[in-house]
Parts: sequence; C-alpha cells; structure tokens
Amino acid sequence: MHGAADNNIYIQPLGILRGCVASEAVKAGQARWLAGGPLAFSMVKVIFRQGAVRYGEALVPLCRLDNYVSDMISSQQEDISVLLQNISDVRSPRGALEWRQPLLQGIVNVTPDSFSDGGRYMRRDLAISHARRLIEAGADFIDIGGESTRPGATKVTLDEELDRVIPVITGLSDIRVPISIDTRNRQVMECALEAGATLINDVSALSHDSRSLDYVAGVDCPVILMHARNDPGNMQDNPCYDDVLLDVYDYLKKRLEICRNAGIARARIIIDPGIGFGKTVDHNMELMANLSLFHGLGVPLLLGVSRKSFIGHITAEKNPDERLAGSLAFGQMGYDQGVQILRVHDIRESRQARDIWLAPGN
Repeated sequence: MHGAADNNIYIQPLGILRGCVASEAVKAGQARWLAGGPLAFSMVKVIFRQGAVRYGEALVPLCRLDNYVSDMISSQQEDISVLLQNISDVRSPRGALEWRQPLLQGIVNVTPDSFSDGGRYMRRDLAISHARRLIEAGADFIDIGGESTRPGATKVTLDEELDRVIPVITGLSDIRVPISIDTRNRQVMECALEAGATLINDVSALSHDSRSLDYVAGVDCPVILMHARNDPGNMQDNPCYDDVLLDVYDYLKKRLEICRNAGIARARIIIDPGIGFGKTVDHNMELMANLSLFHGLGVPLLLGVSRKSFIGHITAEKNPDERLAGSLAFGQMGYDQGVQILRVHDIRESRQARDIWLAPGN
C-alpha cells in the first residue's frame, strides 16, 4: 500500500514529447496528450503528501502506471484516475479564447508605479495607443490594470482605479481582440465589463473583495485566478512555504472549489501560479521547473514572467526593460510544459519566439 486514504496525491506529467514522436507514442499507448495537445507526456511523477510533509514520490512510465497503482486502495486509484483525466482533457474555449496555440496576453499598465512601465501609459491616449500597438504586434488579448501589484505597492482608491481603466477600455471599443480587466475589486470588475471588457484577471483569486465571488458567479465571462501570498504591500516580506509547489497547487485547488460552490463553473476558469507574488527567487525557480503539475487541476494555465525581478536576480540585470532575453527563455520553459497563455510586455518578440516554437519540425 502507498499510504493512508486521507493523504494527498499529486500527478505531474513528465517525459513530454512533441510532433511526430508524440503522435507515435500516443498511438502506441506509451503516452497521452497533455491538455488535448500538441504535447504528450510519457511519464508521471506521483507525489504523496500528508499535512505539510511530502513523504514520498515515484517516477512511473505511463505504460506501467496501471501496474503501479494496482496495490493502492480504491480511493487513491480514483484520485489518480481523476488527475490523469484532468491532465489529458482538451481545454474548452474560455469565451473568445481558444487553445489552438499558446496565447499572448499583452500588458497595459495604466499606473504610475508598476515595476516595469509605471507612469509610461498613465494618459488615456498613450495607453490606448500602446494597446493598439500590442494588438498590431500580435497580442491575442489585452490586459488593462489600474492598480500596481508590484512588491511594496500601495493600494489605490476605487475612484482612482476606475478613472484610470474605464476611459481606456471605452477607447478600445472597436478592437478585434478581447480585453481582460486586471483588478481585485468587484466594482471595477462590474464597470469594466459594462465598458467592454470580457474577462476578469484577479491577482487575489477572488479573495480580496468579499463581493467579487457572487458578482463573478452572476456574469458569463472567463476569470483568471492567481496565487499570491499576502497583499502587494507586504508579499515579499520573508515569504515562507512548507512546500512552495504543493502549497501553491493546493491554494489554487481550494479556490477552484470555492468558485464552484459559489456557482462559477470550472469551464470559465484559468489559473496562474503567480510567479513573483510573495515568492523568493528559489520559490519562483521551483515553480518554473514544475509548471506541468498544475495541469492536474484541469483548467488552462497562464504564466506571467515578463521582465520580473527574479530574472534580474539571476542575470544581474537591474533594468526591467533589459530583461527581454530572460523573459523569452522562461516563456519557452512554459511552452515546453504546456502553458496555454503567456502574459508579456514585449508582444512582437514574444510572438516571434512562439511562432518559432510552433514551427513544423520542432
């Protein structure tokens, strides 16, 4: 037996394959499609955890998994079956977002203090022009935010946030791509959707504003749930975890359950592990190395690494504008693990990198 029935089990897809090799392995029963393709996985890591302690793990080729689980109790076998189904299932569209290829979310910060481009697009006309340039460069959708969530950021009033984002959204009423509103506040969500936004992106996973769960349950739009430790003002004050990978996974799993109980269907949800939000460089690297674990939650996965400070810590590059190469490298790590959305500042360069990654023969 592999432990008591009340232990938590996690399945991480590994041995990831692409192209003809992936197709042949799936046909031969040696692999399964990852989130419906185009990647396949041929191996899994089975992780066991009781409370805060990870007490065991095993690497198992997929073709031997049935034999491996055969001596487990029935509840564990059922858990593994559900996780495998979650990992393999085709991700259904979220509103106007489809997953034929990884999508690029272009960032428009209408703030004076965002870590990379704070103050650059505070004027309505500049923010609108920037959004249009991102769309022309290949953004699949635009993310507009009026409150900085960089480490140490101070909270803004609702009126300030609304005054920043709503004129920009209305000024983009003619664009052909969806708009997501990056906010933690229910009133901003409501006004943004009325103005033309069609997605909600909440760094607090609908936990900051007590009214947001019921509001989102009553509207028909996709929602992005992100993991963050504490508020932006103090999230980098010695962040600690028992096991950062499993703790973040468990948090997002719990938020999915809370959303379901509030009436928000799983089919509307996208998750984001929150790289850089209440995490050290080592925490971020652990998450980046193991992103594929989050496919076990059965929903699309968004990754935001663009220009972030942990890239600067690794490369000694203090200027966020000079972290493009690191951003592209971490973006490819995401693609290689099946991430469906990449949130980026540099759309043109990111689109070129994605198109090369997608090119036939790769």
